[in-house]
Formats: sequence, C-alpha cells, structure tokens
Amino acid sequence: MALVPYDDRDGWIWWNGGFVPWREARLHVLSHGLHYASAVFEGERAYSGNIFKLREHTERLIASGRILGFEIPWSAEQIDAACQETLARNGLTDAYVRPIAWRGAEEMGVAAQNTKVHMAIAVWEWGAYFGVEQRMKGVRLAMAPWRRPDPRTAPTASKAAGLYMIGTLSKHAAMDQGYDDALMLDWKGDVAEATGANIFFNFGGELHTPTPICFLDGITRRTVMGLARQHQVKVVERTITEAEIGQASEVFLAGTAAEVTPVREIAGHSFTPGRLTETLMRDYEALVRLPPEEVARRAA
Repeated sequence: MALVPYDDRDGWIWWNGGFVPWREARLHVLSHGLHYASAVFEGERAYSGNIFKLREHTERLIASGRILGFEIPWSAEQIDAACQETLARNGLTDAYVRPIAWRGAEEMGVAAQNTKVHMAIAVWEWGAYFGVEQRMKGVRLAMAPWRRPDPRTAPTASKAAGLYMIGTLSKHAAMDQGYDDALMLDWKGDVAEATGANIFFNFGGELHTPTPICFLDGITRRTVMGLARQHQVKVVERTITEAEIGQASEVFLAGTAAEVTPVREIAGHSFTPGRLTETLMRDYEALVRLPPEEVARRAA
C-alpha cells in the first residue's frame, strides 16, 4: 500500500453501526476472523468526494459474506450510506475506503455458527498505488512462487481475507528480488493475475485478459473492458499460457488500488507502454472523476 493506515492516528472508523475514534477501533484477540480467516472486505476509491462504483462494491461485499456462509447484518443501502458518512466524518474527498466484515469471538473452533458478524469501515488518503512516476514508466513483475487455487478447493469467487495470504507471500518474494509485484499463475499453470490486480495484454491490437475462473472478476477489470470496447478495441477473455507472455506488445494491471498501471517487465520479458495503455489510463482517470449518475449512464 502507498500509505500504511497505522493504528496511532486521528480519525474516525465506522464500527458496527456507529463511529469510534481511530485509536479505539479494536477487536478481540480470539475473533474467528483472525484465527480462521472468516472475513471479507472491499477496496474502494473516492474521487472528489464520490466513491467510484460504490454499489457494485457493496453488493460484492454482501455476496462474499454469503459465499463464506454468513449474512452481513446491514443492507446495501445502509452500507453505502456508512461508507459515504465515514468519508465525510474524516473530512476526505480523495481517499481509499476499506469496508470489512468478520466473525467475532463468541465461538472458538472451526465451526462458527454461533459467532456474531461484525463490520467496520475505515478511510484514509491514498495516492497512486505504485507512486506516480513509477506508474508512468511501468512496473516490474516477477513470477510468483504460489498459484491461484482450483475453485473447487477455495471460495475464489469471494473477496475473502484468506485468499490474499499467497498474494502477500508472492509479493514479498518479488520485492526481495527487486521487483514491484508478482504475476500469479493458476493451479493449471496458466496466467491468472497479479497479487492484487487483474492483468491485460495487447496481442496484435486486441485486448486479452485471463478468464476469471479462480480469481475475482474485478470491478475495475470490467470497467476497463467497457472503455476498450468504446474505442472499438476487441476484448478477448481466454486462457493465456505462460509461454505467450513474451508475445504481447503492451501489458498493464487494473484494479481499484492500481487503477490502470503499465507493466514494463515480467520476469525478463520487456514491454513498452503504448497507445492502448495510455488511452485506457486516460479514459479511466476521467471516468472516476465523473458524478456517480454520469458513470451509471455511461455504463448502461
């Protein structure tokens, strides 16, 4: 993350329906979400006071909880309002927004039917994920030592905390080698995504991206695909093999935090960010600054 939301700071966090001072937002050490990863979250960005595609993020949060077997005890309307209120309470307009829901400490063990579901929302200032200068010249990706799991072995359609453990391990390994991030393959050995963002390739003027069968079909991912189609660029979702990586003329990442970030290297394969990447970066930056009603109209 570009900025660490450390615990000793001023501010307010929405906590189970009300606000608590940032320093007082605490959970019990025996919370089920801490021990057994029964937690789901979202990453959202606010631009000029508007949280981009807020309802889509909220609906995914609720759906992720259901995939993990629990119901978040607030409606989508209530969660949307809480996110906006948290942004306003902290006096921020351009910020990162992190809602999270988890099982509490009422029961300790693998089974957790008797736990209470808690929820919190924090916001903080956050600029470009990799830093503006670094982002413009492109980031370098190593190959991750871990693979995205078979969807029959993990709830890969959810944005669940436990699924990010291998992302953390893979990014740490990449950074130890001097890279910025890592490209993760799927359980079959085909291209999946980076540790926290989806990936796109320019093959012959067409925009290709892996089919999201074992990782999230990202909200930014779908947004970028829509922007490409507006320019009559053919978008192809398919299996992309590791051997094909070097054939791409351009590569970029897309995600709420990363936005549209060019890639200049993947494990020895070099790329030069070109017109397609620059166009989609510019279009995305313009789109996120529009009022929510205009974003919805363009998506219709």
